Amino acid sequence: MDRPIKKKTFTPQRIGIGLVVIAFLVFAVNTMINGSNSSLNVEREKLTLSQVEQGVFDEFIVVTGVVQPLKTYQLDAIEGGYVAEKLLDGGAKVKKGDLILSLENQSLMLDFVNRETQMYDLINNLENTRLQLKQDKFTLKKVLSELDFQILQAKDEFDRNSTLFADHIISQQEFTKTKISYERLVQQRAIEIENQKFQEENSVTQIRQLEGTLDRTKLNLKMMKDNLANLSVRAPVSGLLSRVDVEIGASITAGQNIGQIDDLNGFKMRVEVDEHYVSRIFPGLEGSFEFNGVLVKLQVSKVFPEVRNGRFDVDMSFEDEIPSGIRRGQSVPVRLQLGKPAQALLLQTGGFFSSTGGNWVYVLEPGGDKAVKRDISLGRKNPQFFEVLSGLEAGETVITSTYDNYGEKDVLNLK
Repeated sequence: MDRPIKKKTFTPQRIGIGLVVIAFLVFAVNTMINGSNSSLNVEREKLTLSQVEQGVFDEFIVVTGVVQPLKTYQLDAIEGGYVAEKLLDGGAKVKKGDLILSLENQSLMLDFVNRETQMYDLINNLENTRLQLKQDKFTLKKVLSELDFQILQAKDEFDRNSTLFADHIISQQEFTKTKISYERLVQQRAIEIENQKFQEENSVTQIRQLEGTLDRTKLNLKMMKDNLANLSVRAPVSGLLSRVDVEIGASITAGQNIGQIDDLNGFKMRVEVDEHYVSRIFPGLEGSFEFNGVLVKLQVSKVFPEVRNGRFDVDMSFEDEIPSGIRRGQSVPVRLQLGKPAQALLLQTGGFFSSTGGNWVYVLEPGGDKAVKRDISLGRKNPQFFEVLSGLEAGETVITSTYDNYGEKDVLNLK
């Protein structure tokens, strides 16, 4: 007789599935319960611990300063040409007037020769006009002298005939002829004087115009001569010829920069500052650096507003004597003050800031075995410390090394 076979309720497969489900539920419940208070074990030796302390917060930034001459003179070519001779190279000390380069410009030389020829032509024309004026004056004197003689004779004859005519010795016709001859000579003398006066005024006007043209030509010639002299590039001041950017045979255009001379009578410090501080840098701010074991004080003298590649330039002057041994181009780290020192809670800088933005940190508990996440607020920063505004107290210990491997765990267990 057949019997019905009862199916088993707990088969090995069902038991296995049940255990997996139970384990998952336990894990999920544990995650829900402990998710807000998760922890991570870390090695104490790999951490950087810093103590919060009360102290003086000195707001400053460290920038790189480069020693530069107090004054720099640019060498620009006044006239163009090609370099025929190069007498000095960069690095040479020069005195005012020393010859540095010699340029040649055939076009400028030819123009000068043509202008010089024009000037000599003007001089010849002027001398000829003056000579002609003198000759005309002599001619006038000669003509007037001859006319005066003829008038004198005609007058004498006219006076005699007037007497003879009055005594009825000569005829009316003869008397009239003598009178007309005399009056014609007198009138001719007046016309000659007027004509000679006109010619003299005309000659004087021509001379004045020629003299003006000659003066202008001489001035132009002098300017051209000065331009020819500018083909010899000389040092405008004494100092250090820091660079000459041309070689023999190179073609130079008018106005082209060809070098630089540094005034060695003083130095300044040129620093580059991040554009983040552009609104906080102004003339009068103080700075300092160490040189040969001596603290050298600086002061901001000029701020250049132009921002290039995220940075702007600042000139700083030396407050006291320039230290001996310092050289142009030398670079040093400069401590640039941004504000007055003040009392504050201080937390050392560290890699934690890049992970938290300064919004929270891990603070060690009194036992020193755990570090708990805590919200904080930070203020100003210098290369050494943050200014703590809230969330921490003096004497507490904070992990200031990087948090990149911790996620955002609430508790770190220190081993």
